[in-house]
Amino acid sequence: MLVLGIESSCDETAAAIVSDKKEILSSVVLTQSEHKNFGGVVPEIAARAHLDHIDEIIEEAFIKAKINYSDIDAIAVAAGPGLIGGVTVGVMAGKALALALDKPFIAVNHLEGHALTARLNSDVSYPYLLLLTSGGHCQILIVKGVGNFERLGTTIDDAAGEAFDKVAKMLGLGYPGGPLIEKMAELGNENRFVLPKPLYNSPDCNLSFSGLKTAVRKIIESYSNDGSIEHAILPKQDIADICASFQKAATECLLHKLKKATQIFKQNNPDGKHIVVAGGVAANTYLRSKLEQLAKSENLIFAAPPIKFCTDNGVMIAWAGVERAQKGLFNELDFKPRPRWPLDETAPKAAGAGGVKA
Repeated sequence: MLVLGIESSCDETAAAIVSDKKEILSSVVLTQSEHKNFGGVVPEIAARAHLDHIDEIIEEAFIKAKINYSDIDAIAVAAGPGLIGGVTVGVMAGKALALALDKPFIAVNHLEGHALTARLNSDVSYPYLLLLTSGGHCQILIVKGVGNFERLGTTIDDAAGEAFDKVAKMLGLGYPGGPLIEKMAELGNENRFVLPKPLYNSPDCNLSFSGLKTAVRKIIESYSNDGSIEHAILPKQDIADICASFQKAATECLLHKLKKATQIFKQNNPDGKHIVVAGGVAANTYLRSKLEQLAKSENLIFAAPPIKFCTDNGVMIAWAGVERAQKGLFNELDFKPRPRWPLDETAPKAAGAGGVKA
């Protein structure tokens, strides 16, 4: 079985072809550069860029895979959550192909794409504990199967990746902020600045990063004569120390709540073996190393997608499409893109009950 995956939910226009034998025949990702001057993604610009490039990206995916359009068995598309303009571009492209080729259409939840990707490159079996962390989302979940998620905790304000981006912007590092902060942190002293860890002592598994971000802002403002962030002048070493201290605090917040979650996971899922991290922040090697240590201390196995598949890509959508297709989970062509789409609303429907058989 070969599935074409299309991703356009934010600022990556991507397409990939993946087989049910876990073979990646092709993966093409175009990261939009139009947003750098704005310090973040501008939805209207993103949608127009997707529209300009999606056809050529899909075409390149077939050329690299060395197959014809008729060779694929289904088309999977990130149908939400995300920026509705970009999501709509991808969904319409996928629907057009499905109609023209008479192939099944699969609407994939973007978050489920992230959640299942580790199963493509690692021997990860259900159930597993998942830290899903990106620029727009931060959740701790038990993944029990396709469309079967139990949420143990979530952020009550900023996502971790969003906090990384905003701190990087305050420091004048640029966008996207996550990789830039990680690079600067390598040069810094992570113990120089003592930063707060919001919700650290709460009994639940929920997270918060807004207060941490605000604490960093106050430190930066202290370098200004008038107390404004715009006039702050920081030596390079101080910037590195702030980055390292922020990265450490954010990681410790994630680790502490994930450790709480492991107790719930192990108690209710004695057959579970894995802790998995996914999403854009999963590309952070500092976080990955700390998670690997946590998994080992809890007698669990750490797994993560390759770093190049942590940020948005077509491979994760194609693989989620494979998993859904194997269960006969297809969608009608009248499926509407969803800017908001909680993972607990992705429960499978039997083919014939709102789905289209292959």
